[in-house]
Amino acid sequence: MGLALGGAMALSGVVPAAPAEAAPSADSPVATTQLNRVTPLEVRYQWAGASGFQFQLGVVNPQWADFPGVTPPQHAGPEDLTTGTDVIVTGTSGAVIGQKHRSTGATATVTVPQGQTYKAASGWSVLTQDADGAPHVLRATADGTTRDLPVTGLPAGARPTGTYETGGSVRRLALAYTVDGTTSVGLVDLADGTFRTYVTGVAGTTPQILFNDRWLVVNKKAVRVDSAPGTEPAPVDIPVPFKALGVVGDHILSGDPSFISSDADLALTAVSLVTGARHTVLDKADGQYRVTPDGGLLADAGPSSDRHVHRVLPTADGDVAAEPVFTVPPVRATVDGLMIAGGELLMYGNATANSGGDAVYAVPLDTDGKPTGIQNPRSSFVTSSPCLGGDAACPQLEALGDGRFAYLSTGTDGKESVHVAGLGTTTSTEPTGDSAGRIGAGTGRYVLYNGGPAGVQKVADFPSGADGQTALNRTRSAAAVWGQRLWTPGTTQGSVVGYDLKSKTNAATVATGAPCTPSELQAVNTWLYWTCGTAGPAGVHDRATGRNITVPAGPSRLADGYLVRENRTSHELLLTDFHTGTATTRTVAVLPTADQNTGGHTGRWAVDRFGGNVAYLTENGRVAIVTANVPTSPLARMEAQTDPQPGPTIADPWRPVWQLSKPSAWTLTLSNSSGTTVRTLTGASTAAAVRPSWNATTDTGTRVPRGTYTWQLTAEPRDGQGAALTQTGTTTVD
Repeated sequence: MGLALGGAMALSGVVPAAPAEAAPSADSPVATTQLNRVTPLEVRYQWAGASGFQFQLGVVNPQWADFPGVTPPQHAGPEDLTTGTDVIVTGTSGAVIGQKHRSTGATATVTVPQGQTYKAASGWSVLTQDADGAPHVLRATADGTTRDLPVTGLPAGARPTGTYETGGSVRRLALAYTVDGTTSVGLVDLADGTFRTYVTGVAGTTPQILFNDRWLVVNKKAVRVDSAPGTEPAPVDIPVPFKALGVVGDHILSGDPSFISSDADLALTAVSLVTGARHTVLDKADGQYRVTPDGGLLADAGPSSDRHVHRVLPTADGDVAAEPVFTVPPVRATVDGLMIAGGELLMYGNATANSGGDAVYAVPLDTDGKPTGIQNPRSSFVTSSPCLGGDAACPQLEALGDGRFAYLSTGTDGKESVHVAGLGTTTSTEPTGDSAGRIGAGTGRYVLYNGGPAGVQKVADFPSGADGQTALNRTRSAAAVWGQRLWTPGTTQGSVVGYDLKSKTNAATVATGAPCTPSELQAVNTWLYWTCGTAGPAGVHDRATGRNITVPAGPSRLADGYLVRENRTSHELLLTDFHTGTATTRTVAVLPTADQNTGGHTGRWAVDRFGGNVAYLTENGRVAIVTANVPTSPLARMEAQTDPQPGPTIADPWRPVWQLSKPSAWTLTLSNSSGTTVRTLTGASTAAAVRPSWNATTDTGTRVPRGTYTWQLTAEPRDGQGAALTQTGTTTVD
């Protein structure tokens, strides 16, 4: 069944127009990210020279762009190496290498002698290798023949590794070789074929080599080309997660981070190889890069609505500067749904270049909300289907805090189904038999479904490794799910009853202080949120202390010690902190005036009930993250699935699941009947769920005897707040 998620979720009920609330300036995001296209429409450089460059956009045929206001070098023949900065290799067919000077159209042909193999080309020069492994420099002459310059200066016994690198020069070419198992790198002078070694003891089989006519940089170690023989390369400070991209003048340029924590990480930065000073050359340089043979660098940068290819060149005063030379048509992937849970940001949208590629993508976050890794798909591609007329549940998204998420779809018969996905490629399904409903809440294995006009209410159960089933079917009322407990209004005013979905018994009755039968309930840890209609009043009851706390009325989303609501008039995203027993409200964001969608939680913004952060969409379609700065509750178990697994075996191990209240680092020990620990497993939670796997072997890999084994789980809260959680129990081995 297709995933009907074409728009954004609006909060249940009608949001009334309200006067704008006075509020201080919004919080600054701790990080911003975006839904990156899996197959992005990007600038792909095919060739670059002194007069312009060739590129592709998406699947469009290669195009040419001239540098504005540039007088290209005039052709002076292949022996004038400088004019080679505008030479294109037109073909490498067999032994014939075709060359063309782009500015003037002059051509030349290099014939590779018998017994030699083409390896690289730089400007007018061609580098080959003969049958003995010796390199040669070939160049066309005025009479149409080919000049062959054997490379001289390599140490005795040197064997080229096959690494021949071109760079920001047409006068030199880099070559790596080994002698007695030690790898070294040097430069070939293409004018006369002489070689000089600059860096020895190079690590790795494919070192990163960057150079121009002034500097050679190998694996972030730099040495001047005109330095005295024996000069030791100096380390270059390029911090993780940034990469060295090219050498321009006396600077090395870095960028292209493996992950970003703020827009500042997208900058193209220049580091002086003379003084070590660094400065930003371009902001938002998150595109492709290309070293140019005239000693420059191409970089596409800027927001999608104003994106350009920039040419970076050295300046007369010894610095570097960038200027735009081509305007890139705007393209971006749109976020159509937003979730955040257990330190994971989940974005729904089409991240491909084709229609029908809708999916959910996850970005891991640290405790402050900064991305710590790359975007990864968390669901299979599905074909979106349009919402049926009058369907109030398009879309519905709910992050469950265990790495999975729930969504609601409508079939061709008008009936809805609840689905759970997010771990692997499997999607679990439970039909509701109803229509025009909503996902009320969900955590771990349980998802609350509120039916439409028929007034149906179901709790769908999605245990680990199984398809969905209905755990409870009842008449619709205010309800909330947290862990294995369903909270619904009691028989007396303001009372709320906690029903255990496993034991199928009432486990608790709480007096919330509500002056009504609540019209809405939400639950997070020991917090119970209630409201008496959209106009209020509203409050939060703390089951840990018995406190009743008054909070602002209006559609809100409860989190751990705070709630978030959107003022649809002022577009402020308001966070109310009540963890001390007194509610205080601040503005965490001002949302775009023009909606990208219908607004509301999982559309324009989302709250992490398992970790403390808030995410929202910005005007340019990026996702910003702010930290709630509210202390989290102690780590607690919400639900556990620890039944023994037959066997277990390598193919079918014991896979218990402990759904916890926030992310953790965990240790699981298994001990035999004598109390001896036979296996210790460690890991980090998936969102807030601990998911180990034991195949009945010891730490040394031998199978344990049949019997009963005691397990002990120790989970340390990732945010460092509160004590560790310890759980014990037993499992069996057949």
